[in-house]
Amino acid sequence: MQNTILSHQEIQHKIRRIAYQIYEANVEEKEIIIAGIDGGGLKFAKKIQAVLKKITDATITLCKVSMDKSNPLESGVATSIPESAYINKSVVLVDDVLNSGTTLIYGAHHFLKTPLKQLKTAVLVNRNHKKYPVKADYKGISLSTSLQEHVHVNFQAKNDMVYLD
Repeated sequence: MQNTILSHQEIQHKIRRIAYQIYEANVEEKEIIIAGIDGGGLKFAKKIQAVLKKITDATITLCKVSMDKSNPLESGVATSIPESAYINKSVVLVDDVLNSGTTLIYGAHHFLKTPLKQLKTAVLVNRNHKKYPVKADYKGISLSTSLQEHVHVNFQAKNDMVYLD
């Protein structure tokens, strides 16, 4: 059974709101790094980047964050831009769903090996099943779900949707 949690229009509103929150927290910055975790996080990051480019003159740099989500400790974390590109910059680590916190904590750990101006996190859906002490600074929606339920985020042109099954 599939239950719609967020419609396309609601997701667009959440993206705009998160982008404005990021902008407000970085109003003095000349460059903001939007680091999307490969998969849904990267798709969400691209949507945030597109809104930010419309509302600020700052350079909005997209960074793809890659890892084996089932075993991030073994695989390590890689970024599409060199470490030198984000030294002393403001970085926002983005994922679509915060479930256990594993991908966000390993992604954050990667960035924390480098001196940054600040590191924040953004997620579309926060599920509250964390096993690591990581929180979303910017979130679209918080859900109290059972571990048996699955949140699906579909990013498709003009038909974005979040649903539970």
